[in-house]
Amino acid sequence: MTDGQVLDLARDAVFTAALMSAPLLIAALITGLIVGLLQALTSVQELTLTFVPKVGVMLLVFSLSAAFMMNLALRLFDDRILPLIG
Repeated sequence: MTDGQVLDLARDAVFTAALMSAPLLIAALITGLIVGLLQALTSVQELTLTFVPKVGVMLLVFSLSAAFMMNLALRLFDDRILPLIG
């Protein structure tokens, strides 16, 4: 395996990891913005108020996007890693 192949594989792995984490990160960002806006409007500064909705939304998004994440991981493994092994 050459240095170029290692770098290409690492680049593809990082890109796949970014794509896999994007739905969760976007959901946490939007939920945090909404909860932060509600806290600013109501002057309620409770720490659990920010944590619980984020966890709930992230669990929901994870359950909805798990198949997408698995397909990305399998595609990376099938297209990039297995040919290098064989």
